[in-house]
Amino acid sequence: MSESVMEAVQMIRVQLPDGSVREVAKGTTPFDVATSISPRLAAAVVIARIKPLSLETIEGDASDPEASEAAMYGAATSGERLVDLTAPLTEDVSLELLKESDEAALKVVRHSAAHVMATAILELFPETKLGHGPATDAGFFYDVYRETPFSDADLAAIEARMAEVVARDEKFVREEEPREKGLEDYAAQGEFMKVHFIERFTHAGESISLYKNGNFTDFCRGPHVPSTGRVKAFKVTSVAGAYWLGDEKNQQLQRIYGTAFFNAKDLDAHFKRLEEIKARDHRVLGKQLDLFSIQEVAGSGLIFWHPKGGLIRKTMEDWMKSECIRRGYEMVYTPHIMKRELWKISGHEGHYAENMYPPMELDDAEYRLKPMNCPGHILIYKNSPKSYRDLPVRYAELGNVYRYERSGTMHGLLRVRGFTQDDAHIFCTPAQIEDEVIGCVEFAQSVLHTFGFAEFKVELSTWDPEDKKTYTGTEANWNLAIESLHRALDRKGIPFRTIPGEAAFYGPKIDIKLVDVLGRLWQLSTVQFDFTLPERFGLEYKGEDGEMHQPVMVHRALFGSVERFFGVLIEHYAGAFPLWLAPVQIGLVPISSDKHLEYAEKVKAQLEAAGLRVELDGRNEKMNAKIREFTLQKVPFVLILGDKESATDSVSVRTRGKGDEGSVPLTTFIERTTTLLKDRSATL
Repeated sequence: MSESVMEAVQMIRVQLPDGSVREVAKGTTPFDVATSISPRLAAAVVIARIKPLSLETIEGDASDPEASEAAMYGAATSGERLVDLTAPLTEDVSLELLKESDEAALKVVRHSAAHVMATAILELFPETKLGHGPATDAGFFYDVYRETPFSDADLAAIEARMAEVVARDEKFVREEEPREKGLEDYAAQGEFMKVHFIERFTHAGESISLYKNGNFTDFCRGPHVPSTGRVKAFKVTSVAGAYWLGDEKNQQLQRIYGTAFFNAKDLDAHFKRLEEIKARDHRVLGKQLDLFSIQEVAGSGLIFWHPKGGLIRKTMEDWMKSECIRRGYEMVYTPHIMKRELWKISGHEGHYAENMYPPMELDDAEYRLKPMNCPGHILIYKNSPKSYRDLPVRYAELGNVYRYERSGTMHGLLRVRGFTQDDAHIFCTPAQIEDEVIGCVEFAQSVLHTFGFAEFKVELSTWDPEDKKTYTGTEANWNLAIESLHRALDRKGIPFRTIPGEAAFYGPKIDIKLVDVLGRLWQLSTVQFDFTLPERFGLEYKGEDGEMHQPVMVHRALFGSVERFFGVLIEHYAGAFPLWLAPVQIGLVPISSDKHLEYAEKVKAQLEAAGLRVELDGRNEKMNAKIREFTLQKVPFVLILGDKESATDSVSVRTRGKGDEGSVPLTTFIERTTTLLKDRSATL
């Protein structure tokens, strides 16, 4: 290219992941770059991720899928964002060309699938008004308004029409138009939801972005895959009700769910996984194994623990209490209701009232059911003078709390209105805070490993300094708190992701999400830094200098709630609990109730003396029927007792998941099982 032409064409730099830099004309697209590298690459790429080169030194993980999702919906992370392959590049950028294997690309194809579904809906049911259609972790949905409910036959027709839209291979084309024109057009069409989204997410004088495929146009920030033909494997799954803006006073919308993958193999694997999830549903297993129930006559979201479930709960709580004491915590107990004035002091009345039950007016004051244990622990701390020599003070409580969950949001043990929180609060000096946080994180790791979870992910939730309504405290205190949690995680060498705007109102927090056997994330353990409540309650300790100082405070819950943790345990193990947690650890089956019952009772006594939980089926029923019943109850060991066993002080062992293991001396079996109990082994 001649020097004069170079001067006429403005050039920009594009840095590729391997560090190489290409000079290209301003306006070059990611697809152009891919084509210049390799036609095969151009055919394989789905979407592009760009970041201004001037921001390359800003902290952040460019491969973070949630950061990519935020960028997809307009919340750029450190200048990084996903763009269409046809988006013109207008500045020096780093460029990643994402293929189908990238998680961010999967989110994009699901968002594009939502547009394909909206296209099909309007072609079949043109009276429908559209809301929004985001991608989710499991697929996508589109909220729509239509007076007539969609039937199963309608969903099948929508899916069939989607296949036609995909076959047409319509290009996704981004266009921009003045905001005022978009509002005018959508208002004229009666698209009240689109009008709301434009008014909420854009500003006067701006342009808005629209995406077109064929005859369908949608207000959308994008990005999208190149064409509808890239939405190769999809399924419309269900429809559910959803109120517009979540307000039951508004129109009843219909939320149509679907999922999409880049190939049929992944789609099939997804539905096989859903079948596995269904088989592990804690609500079904809870009833089958007689662990717990929810009685509608008593109210939604309130759990009744049955004897077997109660025994597992006791085992969980006994372990937690003994560990707390071993780690220097003191057990406390606080009332279930407290004066409303207390919640005003704590700030919950102002920041958390919508999640609390209404006040109860008694003869001396108004009271509220407690949603948290922290104010009660603060009052215990404040009840007597403290010196720096007393700190840290660690209070722990398995305390019942009550939170108002809206009707329809409850879900078995996982979303309830009354639950038991394994709560603890640590009062310490600023110099002690990092060590205390590390101690909490180590305790959380111990909980997960003990109960059989090998993998977890960690998030550091911080505040939004612009949001003065949600958060309390000074910027200096917030920065100190965030830095303390950050350093604690660094000292432990734990990788984490920072989530802005997700902190508690009183301080930042570390959330530890366990990964179950199906790879699902569960939010349970949390460690929170609090400088606000000690100030609100005027907490003090006498320092080494003889002056009064304000302590800082750590909130931590490791089960999160006993109910939720138990629900996750049920699904993780599919009800087949490790020996140490199983409500019935050994089932005894005498072959003949007449001939072998006496020996069975002797075996039972010896097993119970060794600390094992045993159930003897002495009914005059067939042996196989008894074995089957114990098997359905997922009992770890079933011992068959007949002539040979009674003559040799032995037992014939059937192990869950392994079957018949033959006869062994009773003493050998006791040694085996007591070792499993001692080790809290997850395997038999």
